[in-house]
Amino acid sequence: MTKYRETVQDVMTTDPISLPASASILAAAQKMRSAAIGDVVVLDDDGSKVYGIVTDRDIVVRGIAEGLDPRTNTLDDICSRILTTVSPDDSIDTAVSLMREKAIRRLPVVKRGRPVGIVSIGDLAIERDSHSALADVSAAPPNA
Repeated sequence: MTKYRETVQDVMTTDPISLPASASILAAAQKMRSAAIGDVVVLDDDGSKVYGIVTDRDIVVRGIAEGLDPRTNTLDDICSRILTTVSPDDSIDTAVSLMREKAIRRLPVVKRGRPVGIVSIGDLAIERDSHSALADVSAAPPNA
């Protein structure tokens, strides 16, 4: 029998990329490209706590498709502000349950209001079913 890791901290990606809500949409897109990621944690403007999250899909659907200028419009204009988060000490089962219940693919991991990680559906697939197609896709290097 496979022994699963116990907490979110065991499977999360640490040190998530973050930007203030006042950063441009373009800045977020460039960060995503350079880090080969699909999301950026949005911080309040003094950088003291998590304000929201923006994904590559948000940039396209809420930004570009709505005619917003990515150079002048900000993350505040397109980010999701109603967040579901987990703590590093929460169980993996808690993360899985929240993702199912809320139909979300990424959970910011927050400690004392600050982002300390991201746990994705791919991270959980790799941990729980390493031979699944989702785990294989999640573990593959990103496309250029």
